[in-house]
Amino acid sequence: MAHEVAAALVLLVLSVSVAAAALGDQESDRIRELPGQPAKVSFSQYSGYVTVNQAHGRALFYWLGGAGPAAGPIAPLVLWLNGGPGCSSVGYGASEEVGPFRIRPDGKTLFLNPNSWNKAANLLFLESPAGVGFSYTNKTLDLYVAGDVRTALDTYAFLVNWLERFPQYKYREFYIAGESYAGHYVPQLAQLIYEQNKGIQNPTINLKGFLVGNAVTDDYHDYLGTFEYWWTHGLISDNTYHNLKTTCLLESSEHPSPECAKNLNIASTEEGNIDPYSLYTKPCNNTASLKLGLGGRYPWLSRAYDPCTERYSNIYYNRPEVQIAMHANTTGIQYPWKTCSDIVGSYWADSPKSMLPIYQELIAAGIRIWVFSGDTDAVVPVTATRYSIDALKLPTLVNWYPWYDHGKVGGWSQVYKGLTLVTVTGAGHEVPLHRPREALILFRHFLQNIPMPTQ
Repeated sequence: MAHEVAAALVLLVLSVSVAAAALGDQESDRIRELPGQPAKVSFSQYSGYVTVNQAHGRALFYWLGGAGPAAGPIAPLVLWLNGGPGCSSVGYGASEEVGPFRIRPDGKTLFLNPNSWNKAANLLFLESPAGVGFSYTNKTLDLYVAGDVRTALDTYAFLVNWLERFPQYKYREFYIAGESYAGHYVPQLAQLIYEQNKGIQNPTINLKGFLVGNAVTDDYHDYLGTFEYWWTHGLISDNTYHNLKTTCLLESSEHPSPECAKNLNIASTEEGNIDPYSLYTKPCNNTASLKLGLGGRYPWLSRAYDPCTERYSNIYYNRPEVQIAMHANTTGIQYPWKTCSDIVGSYWADSPKSMLPIYQELIAAGIRIWVFSGDTDAVVPVTATRYSIDALKLPTLVNWYPWYDHGKVGGWSQVYKGLTLVTVTGAGHEVPLHRPREALILFRHFLQNIPMPTQ
């Protein structure tokens, strides 16, 4: 008996010391104040590095925007991932989409995002894989061989290690969200967590569902829907539309054949100087008239989004005082912070042609899946998403209907058995950037698993 008590005491002391160490690491990651941030911020922030591969010295950079008071004491944890591949969740998701702050055009000051998703959840932004943003590796070769499989494994290792540092989020409702090429990252990570959780009664990563927007899903159906969108929106010629369907439909979107690539380039030339990520807004190439996104000589743009937000991120995150406040770039990375890594994106290794088998597995497992789409995106358009979802052949529970925000149509929705599709009208590739209010409504409905509001 005495031996058992002694052993129990040793375990207790060990667990207390581990918890104390975790809280110590957590405290050293706390952001006291970001340069230029507004006064009276009502939520906590943390950022720093988590090692995911000791041998290669691979470490991923994260930023946690804690849930605001309105979200309640046990708000869910949501991991947000941007795609690319090779683009930064700090530069996009956190700074111009769903995060608590936006950066002003001076690149020095911040203002609160009134539609931040941390009004409903704790937001964890991850720069992944290594080589993206502040995330780094000590083995240069890693930058040239990144791909889907390793990204999922490293992100899973990040989560496991991060939860040791932040044990208060263990067992909490956990969701994964993202857009674009994160249409690969999100389901792949969800599948990995689901498989690791099998047979565990009360898993520490309590995965409940995922949410993806304008997501790369299935190369064949994505291509089919994209070419149709370009043609029906008057962006390309009949001839190019025909040639794209002839040469690209059976190709990989990440590694197209020379013939397909040639026709994609012709299509790009025919489209001209537009912003394909947001068809009906001006591209960021006339800053004089778009200062502060207020339109200047273009009064009809008075409520338009600012297409130059990436520029402000590039200024802000390269400022030494910002990096110090965020515990970033502690090893002195040899290149500046950028919204997207050219190397990682250009040398992407493995990229399966379809995520649909993963969808089928996770739908059968009862994982909540919502897919949303801004309908003015010509890069991964709504038609691509609809073709990909149709290929799942899911029974319809609630047929296509308009959803409303204050009496105005916010988009359309269809509820399938195991999946909900929501479109957001007038939104481009980054839905929360173009339609921030509607995106927050969508996010809240996803978390509660309630269909989008009817009139």
